[in-house]
Amino acid sequence: MSKQIVEPCTYVIFGATGNLSRRKLMPALYHLEEAQRLPHGTVILALSRRDWSRETWIEEVRGMVSGQARGGLDEAVFERFAHRLQYLRADLNEDSAYEQIRTLLDEDEAYPSNAAFYMALRPAEFGVVVDKLKSSGISREEHGWRRVVIEKPFGYDLESAQRLQKHLHHCLDEHQVYRIDHYLGKGTVQNILVYRFANVLMEPLWNRNYIDHVQITHSETIGIAGRADYYDGAGALRDMLQSHLMQLLTLVAMEPPPSMDAESLRDEKVKVLKSIRPITPSAVHAHSFRAQYTSGIINGEKVKSYLEEDGVPPDSTTETYAALKLYIDNWRWRGVPFYLRTGKRMAEAKSAVSIRFKVPPQHLFRNTPVERVKPDWLLLGIQPYECVRLEMQVKEPGLEMKTRTTSLDASLRRDDEAAYDAYEDLLLDVIEGDRTLFLRYDEVEWAWRVVDPVVRTWATERDFIHTYPAGTWGPQETRRLFDKEDQFWRHSLLPDED
Repeated sequence: MSKQIVEPCTYVIFGATGNLSRRKLMPALYHLEEAQRLPHGTVILALSRRDWSRETWIEEVRGMVSGQARGGLDEAVFERFAHRLQYLRADLNEDSAYEQIRTLLDEDEAYPSNAAFYMALRPAEFGVVVDKLKSSGISREEHGWRRVVIEKPFGYDLESAQRLQKHLHHCLDEHQVYRIDHYLGKGTVQNILVYRFANVLMEPLWNRNYIDHVQITHSETIGIAGRADYYDGAGALRDMLQSHLMQLLTLVAMEPPPSMDAESLRDEKVKVLKSIRPITPSAVHAHSFRAQYTSGIINGEKVKSYLEEDGVPPDSTTETYAALKLYIDNWRWRGVPFYLRTGKRMAEAKSAVSIRFKVPPQHLFRNTPVERVKPDWLLLGIQPYECVRLEMQVKEPGLEMKTRTTSLDASLRRDDEAAYDAYEDLLLDVIEGDRTLFLRYDEVEWAWRVVDPVVRTWATERDFIHTYPAGTWGPQETRRLFDKEDQFWRHSLLPDED
């Protein structure tokens, strides 16, 4: 992170005592304090209905960050951080809460007038808060900038996303809205842009003439972690594939932008989404697959099925595994399938982009023991292994013409370099007004347009869903998505393990 320190602000966190704040926001802000990246004078104002004092809140934050602080909690850093922490007991539905916020921002010199409002809330509460920000006058940028950070999901389908945007547009200007996708803050995701556009090596091969297909995978070993109230209404397609994996697809497939500024990058990403071949209702089953996990073994322990999770209806057909096959109908990618998949309770927790190149003409090796040359792969590990790996074929030592797979490996983080959480970069970007890694509305809408036919079809099919045992790589039936017999899901970043 090498960005310039800018003006201080008041970081207002709605829902500060919730799960997102505990797991991500407060630890990320603490680490920014540790790195001395928060502007001097910045205040972190927590809002919650709980009847707590400021001292109680500070001790709660200590508990939030102590277990996640890199190298352990540094008391000197936490003391500095605690000076920034303020607490306001407030009901989000009451006008009085917003009057208090407005008074602090406009009249109290201890609170910078620049303000970022982070919605660590349920999506159903977004509308209430932005309405109150507008009606109270807080959202007006008279004495400083005002920015609103909105977590996914951005709608439930295309229609609801359009309604949400209309509501936001009524209350806020587009430049004030920061739609956060924490996946884009991961270092390896950003490294895709550097790998593609700062190195001339791969660009001549980055097209349909040399690439057979592209796979984008996000798998998790965890279940729904007690979030049945959210997850059973969302499912894997909405939760991960429509947002995070679609964003990865745009970074892999986009054309070189004229510059690396936010709008140029986002323009190219939207062009990719607009170029994706529409999935007609009759083609949904040929282009998509869904399944739900049953009981199984993960890390040597038996885990229960999705239907046995607390809060899940016994007849639920919500998918915990979703896969899509997409085509991008432009000059660079026409005819190259992009396979996207995500799932919970799978064999391994990982995120990766796997790019398979075409096989060279076989007649080059006729009359030799090489019966079939294996294809080359480019593997981009996103988490937990941050790496770039290029698999190639080499001749084995000896007198005969035999080949084996070797790889050129490049770790994206040295052993002595600390791992940063994506939220650290994104929270800082909000202060600095850098919108590069945040979603513009047309990105959101076009991503929904891609998956909406699948969402609608699956919503009507409530009688049956495929299953897979927890601890596996998903159902075998998902192979029907592949265009060719020799295509298969790439599970590992290591050769010869799939």
